Amino acid sequence: MIDYKKQINKKVTISGFAEKVRNLQWVQFIVLRNEGKRIQVTIEKSEEKNREMTLIVDKLTNESTITVTGVIKENENVKLGGLELIPDSIKVTSISDKELPISITNKGASQIDTRMDNRFIDLRNDANFYIFKIQTEFIRAMRQYLYENDFTEIHTPKLIAAASESGSEVFEVDYFKNKAYLAQSPQFYKQMAIAAGYERVFEVAPCFRAENSNTNRHATEFTSFDLEFANINSYEDVMAVEEELLVAGLTAVKEKYGDLIKEIYGVDVVVPTIPFPRIKLQDLYKELSERYGYKVPSHDVGDMNAETEKLTSRFAMEKYGHEFIFVTDFSKTKRAFYHMRKDDVPQGYDLIWKGTEITTGAQREHRYDVLEKQASEKGLGEDIKFYKNFFKYGCPPHGGFGLGIDRLTMLLLNLPSLKETMFLFRGPNRITP
Repeated sequence: MIDYKKQINKKVTISGFAEKVRNLQWVQFIVLRNEGKRIQVTIEKSEEKNREMTLIVDKLTNESTITVTGVIKENENVKLGGLELIPDSIKVTSISDKELPISITNKGASQIDTRMDNRFIDLRNDANFYIFKIQTEFIRAMRQYLYENDFTEIHTPKLIAAASESGSEVFEVDYFKNKAYLAQSPQFYKQMAIAAGYERVFEVAPCFRAENSNTNRHATEFTSFDLEFANINSYEDVMAVEEELLVAGLTAVKEKYGDLIKEIYGVDVVVPTIPFPRIKLQDLYKELSERYGYKVPSHDVGDMNAETEKLTSRFAMEKYGHEFIFVTDFSKTKRAFYHMRKDDVPQGYDLIWKGTEITTGAQREHRYDVLEKQASEKGLGEDIKFYKNFFKYGCPPHGGFGLGIDRLTMLLLNLPSLKETMFLFRGPNRITP
C-alpha cells in the first residue's frame, strides 16, 4: 500500500474506487479509495491537456473503479490529509450502477439482514472493512507466538464419521452410501496428533454447529483457533499458555491499530496483565449472590449462562480491575467426557472476556481405561471407538483449548453481533450469499 506522504512530488499509479465524484464548473474532484485509504484527484477543466480526462469523469459514477496515474502534491486546502493527486491519465476499469442497494457511509440506513444480502457493498464501509484487517493482525500475532514456541500447524478433516463431542448439534451429510458429519471442532484429531508424538499442535479452521440459535454470538459455521500440547502438569499450564497467547495478540493489535480502533469503534484496546484472575464456580456463585442478588437457575447449576457471564465480567472488573477471568471447577455433568477429573471435578475452565465466554479449555483424560469409563457415562460407545483407540498404545498428559475468532473480534471491537465480524455470516436462517 502506498504511503502518500512519502510520495509527494512523485509520479504514482493508484487503482481503486471512485468513492465520490464532483463535477463543478471549473474543476472536477474524485475521492479515490484504495484499501480504506483516500486521496483527492483534482482535474482542472481549463487545461487543454485534461480534455480527455474531463470527458471520462463526466460519465463516471460513484463506486466505479479507476486507475489514475499522476503526481501527488501538497495542498493545505484539501481536507484529505492536505494532499491531492494531479492526474496525467485516468482509466475506467468498471462502471457502477448509479443507485447502490445500500448506503456505504451510513450503516444505520439499512437493516442488518439487508446489509448481509449486500455484503460485498457493506464491506466497503470503513467500520466493516477494517474489521478483517484488525482480525488478520490478531491471528497473525497469535500464530507467530505459537511458531516461536515450537507449535506445529496441522489441518484436520471436516468430514468425519462420528460427532466430535456428542450425538447432537451436528450437520449430517450424505457420504456416498454412508453418513458423515461436519466437524464441530478438531478436538479428536488434535489429541490424535499428541498420541502420534507431536508435542504441540494448532489449527485455524472452520467448525460447524447445528444449533438452531439466533443469538448475537452463535453461528452455524465459524472459525476456530485451536491448540493442544503435551507433557503438562495441570490445566494451570493450559491457562498460562492462553494468557500469553492473548497478550501477544492484543499487544500486536494495539500497536498497529490501536489509534484506528479508538477512532472508528470508540474502543481502547487493553493489553491484560498476567496472570488473569481465577475463581472456582461455587465461589463465583456466592460472589454474584452477595454482590448482585443473583441466583443461578436450577437447570444451570454447575455451569454458566449468558447472565452469569455478564455478571462475572462485572465482578472481575470491580474486584480485580481485569477484563479477563478464568472460572474453574464445573460440574462433570456439564463438561465433555474427555476432560480429566480430579476428585470427580473436571480439570478445566471457561475464560470470560467482556461478559462472554471465549474458551472452554482443559487438561484431557489420556488414560485409556478412565477415558472409556467417562465416555460410557455419557452414553458414547462404538461411535467413538476410533477416538478411544488413540489412547490404547500410550499417550502423554496433555491439554488445550479453542478460541472462536469471530466472537473474539466481536468483543475486541465491542460490536453487537457475529454478523458484523464474520466475512459471510451463517446461521439457521442464512446460507446466502
